[in-house]
Amino acid sequence: MDSATYHRFVEIPFSLLKADTLDALLEVFVTRQGYDTTTEQGILSWTEQLKKQLNKGELVILHDIETETTEVMTLEQAKKFSSGLDLED
Repeated sequence: MDSATYHRFVEIPFSLLKADTLDALLEVFVTRQGYDTTTEQGILSWTEQLKKQLNKGELVILHDIETETTEVMTLEQAKKFSSGLDLED
């Protein structure tokens, strides 16, 4: 990568997020992945499991500086997503 390359994505440590912000991000992830969210208990169960995955480093939270969006992704999703983007100016 040359000097024209910039870092578009910033990994956000989940421990820096307020609890309600983290929960909201995880709920979006759960919904997007198609998990059963028909009950409030179902959502809470999934978000607790995802918090464990964050602790283990199996999930990451990335902020896209260009689009100003923040997403929860598996490591595999993050690698595929970022490798599919042209990061050159």
